[in-house]
Amino acid sequence: MEETMMIAVEKEEKPEPTERRKALVSDWQSKIKSAKGFHEKAYKQMKKDMDAALHGFDDTQWNDKNYVANILQRHVQQRTASLYAKNPKATAKRRERMDYAVWDSDEKTLQAAYEAQMTAEQNGLMPPAEAMAIIQDYTAGQTHRKMLDNVAKTLEQLFDYYMAEQQPAFKSQMKALVRRVVTTGVGYVKVGFQRDMDRMPEVTNKIYDLQMQIDHLYRIATEAADGTIDRDDAQIETLKLSLETLLNEPMVTVREGLTFDFPEADSIIIDPKCRQIRGFVGANWVCHEMYVSPEDIKEIYGIDINNQYRSYDMKGRLMGDRSSYERASYAEIDINEKEGLVLLFEIYDIKSGLQMCIADGYNDFLREPSSPDVKVEHFWPIFPLVFNEVEHKDVLYPPSDIKLLMPMQNEYNRARQGLREHRRANRPKYAAPAGMLEDADKEKLATHPANAVLELQALAAGQKVNDVIQPVAQIGIDPNLYEVKTLFDDVQLVVGAQESTFGGVSKATATETSIAESARMSSLGANVDELDSFMSEVARSAGQVMLHLMSIEEVRKIVGQGAVWPEMTREDIMNEVFLEIEAGSTGKPNRAAELANIERIMPFLLQIPGIDPLWLAKELLKRLDDKLDVTQAVVESIPSIVSMNQSQGEGTGDPALQGSPSGGVNNASIPNTLNGSSLPPIGNIN
Repeated sequence: MEETMMIAVEKEEKPEPTERRKALVSDWQSKIKSAKGFHEKAYKQMKKDMDAALHGFDDTQWNDKNYVANILQRHVQQRTASLYAKNPKATAKRRERMDYAVWDSDEKTLQAAYEAQMTAEQNGLMPPAEAMAIIQDYTAGQTHRKMLDNVAKTLEQLFDYYMAEQQPAFKSQMKALVRRVVTTGVGYVKVGFQRDMDRMPEVTNKIYDLQMQIDHLYRIATEAADGTIDRDDAQIETLKLSLETLLNEPMVTVREGLTFDFPEADSIIIDPKCRQIRGFVGANWVCHEMYVSPEDIKEIYGIDINNQYRSYDMKGRLMGDRSSYERASYAEIDINEKEGLVLLFEIYDIKSGLQMCIADGYNDFLREPSSPDVKVEHFWPIFPLVFNEVEHKDVLYPPSDIKLLMPMQNEYNRARQGLREHRRANRPKYAAPAGMLEDADKEKLATHPANAVLELQALAAGQKVNDVIQPVAQIGIDPNLYEVKTLFDDVQLVVGAQESTFGGVSKATATETSIAESARMSSLGANVDELDSFMSEVARSAGQVMLHLMSIEEVRKIVGQGAVWPEMTREDIMNEVFLEIEAGSTGKPNRAAELANIERIMPFLLQIPGIDPLWLAKELLKRLDDKLDVTQAVVESIPSIVSMNQSQGEGTGDPALQGSPSGGVNNASIPNTLNGSSLPPIGNIN
């Protein structure tokens, strides 16, 4: 193998942008910066809330040398545990529709049509046209419904697959999202789609494969080909070693599919015209702000921006004006990152229907503006989640739980700090006339060990110690001055969390505590419902993206050869004529209620003629959340176990083992395996 390995690259010259194109890019840069200034107060409050949750105090009024009891962080953890989607799972089902044009959905009408067909065939006559139309309409409707049910099952398995493939894990990122909303007041999920041989600038929404490695190698090879780096550069050695690794791989995997990104709360810049953050009501555009390296720009977009951009450090500060840095903060800049980071703007403009990518200071688009990569019903692939939404004409972002709790946190710290200072002031101390004690005597009295014998120079022979030094009386501590119990009354009124949820022991009665807990659960229920609606919206849009962009070949690779994937137009997908996606954020949202319902209805279903036992078994296992595969257990033409037991007992003379009208099955109760009780006699069900 040669000492230096190269990839054959073909460099494309990028044409110089026209003046009107430069003007459009400049206009968007100005528009975004203006919007950032408009929302600057909200962004600063988010940073302030994050610092307060981390430290347990407002750093403008307090410091870590004082007493700090961080009830803010405790509240964030408790609220996240209460709201967090413990087992998010999407379920797909066909939308309820009137699928029959001829049949009136009456079972008697359908039965009459079949009887008319059978009678005509027995007599050698043509079946009535009306009966045949009903039967054909019913058959076509049932076939269509079964196809849609299979599509729904395929969609469920796809969604679960991509949740598992998400790196980091979708479950952990959803937990972080809930924590972010509690801390900053707002959080976002961005739905995307990663294609073959394609990379996106987002950091967290990757399906792990070799695409990033391939793009990195291509960028190094391109720079080596045009002379930007020489053959002795360290990157050439990286290229050589990586190519050797790729050549030794038995198979290179590059995948495509659904991705989820979880942007930071202040990285989504919203049009100042927006009136409501949920759904971006009134906004004409939304921008996702990201910091990437120049190398990433070249690897993702294939453009060398040649220092034609504004450089930012790792904390998002402009590096051009170095006088703005203090000495300590300037030392934090990575001296190896000489070029700094590029501020990237990904813009979604609903008026033009375009998705645009620009960089701060660069005079052209990073890629040609086009329709959004993923097409969802509401245009925006970004979905906001808020809990404390308020109605205010001049305020878009809702207050976070941290902001609401800050007065109580500050007062708690001040009360505990005052008690600490009072205790320090009450430490034993003594008074003596000025000049009576020498420094050595003071040192002995202040630092003596236990059972020490002290020789004081200031004490004359026969003189009493109390004549020279007297203890200073202490000031008693009034606990009412420093009590903090009443602060939790305010905490409960503001965020609905009572003292017991923080681990403290409340002096309230059991009735009062129970009432407070009921109120807390009611407020949490509203937030859980909000989270459920949010996840349903995200899952529904993800289903639209998969239906629009995934081919049947790719679907079968993931789900299996039995996958069903319809050819649907974009209008069908957007209107969701056939499918809807729901998500249970609590994992088992109504399990107890579902079990209770099926316990009540099962005795009646068992007595209705024509009920499919296999369907009953599937529905029962679904509600029990059991992983048993019914299709492997059921074999056609084999009678039930009860029937086989009856047949084995026939002729033995034991009525309990016989199937005659006087046998045991007719009179005995059938055990109810759901709750251990017995159902009433239901006759011979076999």
